[in-house]
This record gives sequence, structure tokens and C-alpha cells, in this order.
Amino acid sequence: MEDEPATEILHATYRALCEHGYANLTVQDIAAEADRSTASIHYHYDDKDQLFVAFLDYLYDRYTERLADAGGDSPRERLDALFEVSCRADPDGQQQAFRTAMLEVMAQAPYDDAIREGLTEFDTLLFERFQEILEAGIETGTFDERVDPAAAAEFLTATITGSHTREIATGTPSDRLYATVTQYTERHLLAEGPTGGAD
Repeated sequence: MEDEPATEILHATYRALCEHGYANLTVQDIAAEADRSTASIHYHYDDKDQLFVAFLDYLYDRYTERLADAGGDSPRERLDALFEVSCRADPDGQQQAFRTAMLEVMAQAPYDDAIREGLTEFDTLLFERFQEILEAGIETGTFDERVDPAAAAEFLTATITGSHTREIATGTPSDRLYATVTQYTERHLLAEGPTGGAD
């Protein structure tokens, strides 16, 4: 069973991170969001760094569940569902605030092994999901047998991650990201003929 107070602290960390960003985030901010004392936060986590490592694990579990929901009966449907999960903006705009905060976290990665390892897990998970779908699609004839699944997965992961980072860093909208990766799929991944349906 989950430790409910610790889990609520992690929920509060998410909300506080969206509001304050990583650089300005304090244990007091998290305590205020959780409606707890700072002493109760420190009972579960020694400091902000330890809390944030636990928070990245918490996010990874949520991210894994989110990607697992990107299902479908065929590799093409699963790929499109994964694009939906990875590219579409959330309607309430909270994801935008969170991505802004996470960009600050990414800036700490070269200097913090734990943060770098946590962020690498996110990247690896998305890459491996793309690769698995592409390999399955090649086996069924949906995707062109000449496609290198690892190279295509690397391209899609870098494109999606880079587009989100670019949007936060420069204000360049990523609203066409879904259309871009879908077009890439149609032009470069699908096999010709009735199974693949490439143009």
C-alpha cells in the first residue's frame, strides 16, 4: 500500500513545481501546497534534492501508465495513440507550466547524476515504446521493411522532446507537432500497398 502522506507530498510537489518552477521551489512552497508543516515534509524527505529524486520516480510511474494507455489493435493505431499522448497539449494548460519547470530541471542534469538518470529514464521509455511499435509494424507489413526501427524511434523521440523544449525556450508553438510526426509516418514509415497504405 502506498504511503498516503508521502504520496500527497509528491502531488503537492507537482502543483508547487508548476507554480514556482524548479529554481525558486522551496520546501516551504511544497508544505503550503500539501497543507502540512515543513517538519512533516522533512520527516519523509531529508531535503529538496532527495524529495525531487522521489518526485521523478513518481512522475516516471505516471508517465509509464500514460504511455501504456496509448493502445490500439494494430501497430499503426498504437503509433497514432502514442503521438496523441506525446504531442497533444492538455486543455487546461497545466502541462505547459510543468514543461517550463522541467526545462529548469533539465538544466541541472549535467551537474546532478540523480536528475540526469531520472530524465534519461523518461527518454529511454519513449524511445523503446516507439521502437517496439515500429518493429511490430515491420513484422506485420504495416511499416516498410527498409525502416530502421532504432533510427526512426530516435528521430521521433528527439523531434517530440526537442519541439516541447523549443516551445518553452523560444515561445515557438508546437501545435503542429502531431501533424508533423503523422506526416513523417505516412511518407517515410508506411509500407506500400493495402496493408501499409503509404501514398
